[in-house]
Amino acid sequence: MQSLTLDSSTREAILAAISGDALTVACLCAAWCGTCSSYRATFEELATRHPDKTFVWIDIEDQADLVGDLDVENFPTLLVQRGDTVAFFGTMVPDGGVADRLVQAQAEQSPEELARLAASSEERRGWQRDCNLRELLAA
Repeated sequence: MQSLTLDSSTREAILAAISGDALTVACLCAAWCGTCSSYRATFEELATRHPDKTFVWIDIEDQADLVGDLDVENFPTLLVQRGDTVAFFGTMVPDGGVADRLVQAQAEQSPEELARLAASSEERRGWQRDCNLRELLAA
């Protein structure tokens, strides 16, 4: 499966696609970023390897009105979420193998374990408060 690209015309379709309990993997990038441009092919390969998950490409500058004020410090940044639980939010080394291991590790966690981890630190509690893609797109 190919990733979905967020823009004003795809917002509702993406919101519907991420409404279930399947894992969502969003890549937060910027069009001007050379690393992001080259990482796009890697992200598409990752989406193809995990057809049971929803992959979303988000240009945080072009789509700032749709995703709010996500605090992206560097590119690429991945957001991994199951249901309303944000499992990971952070900068990634632009390496497909590393991203693949992250996705697999998060997919193996039970909903209970993800919920426990989500509340385990101030940083993770902040992800729940500020980075929930469903809430950002629904607003």
